[in-house]
Amino acid sequence: MKFIVSTSTLLKQLQAVNGASSSSTVLPILENFLFEIKAGNLTISATDLQTSMTTSLPVESKEEGKIAIPSKILLETLKTLPDQPIAFSIDDQTFAIEISAGDGKYKLSGENGEDFPKIPAVENASSVTVPASVLSEAINKTLFAVSGDELRPAMTGVYCQLSPQHFTFVSTDAHKLVRYRRMDATSTSVASFIIPKKALVLLKSSLPSEDISVSIEYNSTSAFFRFGKINLICRLIDERYPDYEAVIPKENPNKLTIDRSLFLNSLRRVVIFANKTTHQVRLKITGSELNVSSEDIDFANEAHERLSCQYEGEDMEIGFNARFLIEMLSNLSGEEVTLEMSTANRAGLLFPQTNDEKENVLMLVMPVMLNTYA
Repeated sequence: MKFIVSTSTLLKQLQAVNGASSSSTVLPILENFLFEIKAGNLTISATDLQTSMTTSLPVESKEEGKIAIPSKILLETLKTLPDQPIAFSIDDQTFAIEISAGDGKYKLSGENGEDFPKIPAVENASSVTVPASVLSEAINKTLFAVSGDELRPAMTGVYCQLSPQHFTFVSTDAHKLVRYRRMDATSTSVASFIIPKKALVLLKSSLPSEDISVSIEYNSTSAFFRFGKINLICRLIDERYPDYEAVIPKENPNKLTIDRSLFLNSLRRVVIFANKTTHQVRLKITGSELNVSSEDIDFANEAHERLSCQYEGEDMEIGFNARFLIEMLSNLSGEEVTLEMSTANRAGLLFPQTNDEKENVLMLVMPVMLNTYA
């Protein structure tokens, strides 16, 4: 089997799907790309058995066939080559691969393409179309709050709810929660599923900047994303998602509105002086003044900053893990944010102050018990 292709074109497509491959000791073939040529078209596949990606590009070839090529050595070679035609010559019996580029010749051993795991298809699927910008924004807003706790598998992905009114994306790690809702994305049928974090990371890196449509097909076990030349298929997390609506407090009479970047930068400075285990900061609100403070008793470190704000409600003091607040404020847009609270031991809710009617963002953060320092 022989084919010719441009080095830069091939490298771009390999980098697009490389994240799906796995360095598996149990199944070494997962460290390979599957190259499959049919009618002058090269299809490249990578998989870790849970998540698979494929892409395709035209090549010069009069033959058909398939070969598994070691991904690491191929990528490293292509990265060092200038943009030029590159010729692959594959021995169908021994799976030996010879690559010719300019004045260089490189030989490596491939594996039988027939031994590569079959890329699954989504059968009996429902489908929906979403603009790439909506999907990209939903991933950006929710991914940081996904849990890494394998003992609670449902929370290691993003929960997606589709309805005729809107799409809702939810992530939580029990300390913070994000509910991101899009009014401009709807589905004719009601459905819900949990997409694993790895698939979302791959989607985030491969979604194009131009706003094309992404086709999503799903059934009870898998989801299939299709855009441009890229196909991504992942196994869904087969768990029941926690009742997230139940943990969102409904009555929050204390409302603090403040400049987002001012608050964010203050927290970034004050947390430097906080306890390195708890990252606790204290928010003390009196009238239109917010005092942000932290203390690390072990090292006699402390910091205090005074910020002006708009505030409705009773004077209060509440503690939060500053790292969680910083993550949330970094992932919110808009110049101002509102923090709604009820009491010092109940969750606070963060909202961006924007006029965008297409999206609705709610971020919840659990408080921490305040230390009794003066």
